[in-house]
Amino acid sequence: MAASSEIDKRIRELDDWRGETLGRVREIIKEADPDVVEEWKWAKATSPGTPVWSHNGGICTGETYKKVVKLTFFKGASLSDPSGLFNSSLDGRVRRAIDIKEDDELDEDALKNLVREAVALNFGSAKPSA
Repeated sequence: MAASSEIDKRIRELDDWRGETLGRVREIIKEADPDVVEEWKWAKATSPGTPVWSHNGGICTGETYKKVVKLTFFKGASLSDPSGLFNSSLDGRVRRAIDIKEDDELDEDALKNLVREAVALNFGSAKPSA
């Protein structure tokens, strides 16, 4: 099954706020980078797999847990985060994550900026192209 179909399926299976949140985050990522590539990785017997968004390298994953939807940015420690979206995995040397809880309001513009900056970093530039 194609990655986009797997992500669609995962959103439908969740059938609650987590599915809605994952679906909205997916839309925001695509709005920020229309050339983003959707992947489905790490599927195994104990895990159905994980949505991954990439463009010339990984941007982030979209994992779902009981109480959060977690966006983990592969190179998050190298991204500026003036809006303070990163609220998880702050001790790592490379990755940073955003835990989105049921009643959280996500700053969509700030997330788009993080995605654009991550893509720019994948292309070897510190500044995203608008």
